[in-house]
Amino acid sequence: MKLIILALLATAASAATLYDAPRPQVRALDSGENVAILRDDRLIDDEGKYNFDFETANGISVSESGSPVGEDGAINSAGSFSYTAPDGTPVHVEFVADERGFQPQSDLLPVAPEFPHPIPDFVLEQIAFAAEEDAARARGELRGASQPSSRYGAP
Repeated sequence: MKLIILALLATAASAATLYDAPRPQVRALDSGENVAILRDDRLIDDEGKYNFDFETANGISVSESGSPVGEDGAINSAGSFSYTAPDGTPVHVEFVADERGFQPQSDLLPVAPEFPHPIPDFVLEQIAFAAEEDAARARGELRGASQPSSRYGAP
């Protein structure tokens, strides 16, 4: 059984080299491209407070500061980062990370619709119809298929 599995794996490996499927262009982190660091400032004190700022020649910029809060070792931090996306879009994100989690802010992030959002008329009509049906059921006026069966202990 092991011999069969080994043979199948060897066949699959050799067959993979026969097909030259187009591979997506991926920019590797280790591309060999050297990028100059224009600024790199770091400060960490004995109490756990920190601050760092750096900027590279290809437009990447990061700034962050933080400090410990409470006895459990948690750290609140705030900062920003910016870079140019592969499609040329400038990206700038400001953030806070605290007891409520990571909270980024950017014009490029999706935004949920405002609440309360408009409710379509057909939904309001259905809600009103259900309320009338519940009132009729409470008065004992509702019969037929809409009436819950007492056999199953309906409310």
